[in-house]
Amino acid sequence: MIDVAGKVILITGGYGYLGKAISIGLKENGAKVYVLGKSIDKFNQAFLSAKQIYFVECDVSSTFKINIAFEKIKSIEGKIDVIINNAFYLKGQDPETLTDENFEFSLDGVVGSVFRCIKSIIPFYKSQGFGKIINVSSMYGIVAPDFDIYRSAPEYLNPPHYGIGKSGIIQITKYYASYLGKFNVQVNAISPGPFPNNKVKENKEFIKSLEKKTVLNRIGQPEDLVGAFVLFSSNFSDYITGHNLVIDGGWTIT
Repeated sequence: MIDVAGKVILITGGYGYLGKAISIGLKENGAKVYVLGKSIDKFNQAFLSAKQIYFVECDVSSTFKINIAFEKIKSIEGKIDVIINNAFYLKGQDPETLTDENFEFSLDGVVGSVFRCIKSIIPFYKSQGFGKIINVSSMYGIVAPDFDIYRSAPEYLNPPHYGIGKSGIIQITKYYASYLGKFNVQVNAISPGPFPNNKVKENKEFIKSLEKKTVLNRIGQPEDLVGAFVLFSSNFSDYITGHNLVIDGGWTIT
């Protein structure tokens, strides 16, 4: 069996729509999961009294706060096996009226946050002689949006800085996979496709448009992502590095 029994896994943004499913899936496969985020209330709402899932306050916009969170977990567990860089933040959406300030802020929120977490975890991994980094990108880091799909739901259009940042995550994955390989550290990315949250699912016409873009004729469910994160967190992926695994129902193959 591929499992992650005994692994100490950190996940930023682990109480969100996709993060929650990933955190629970890793826990159910034997991992001890630390959710890094800014809101203990959101954590409690997501997990209630779930065992083996713990909250540590962390702000991915601050290297200082990231370092504090990592030090705290290392002092408790004595090791960190995996970090999953899932959190991001952005402002603005319209491709024509997006301000320079919001563009810069959002690039930092999408790819700068990942850079900070990678930079901060390196000393821990070099010291212990192993570690895994999993970065969450997107199919929109690979292809542009089909703008016709968003006619029925313009409020859900992916903005330009989102895709640009997610594309950067794929490149930063390759860069650090190459740089950290000699330290027995594997760095990979996972790119989800159409995984609309429950609010978005209320727009039935939009969901049908998303489904038609996939070869499986359905949107993704959060649980569809779990297997990939378990694989990349486990010892079965020790010879996989620099890879971007796309989980999109076949959206990007046609």
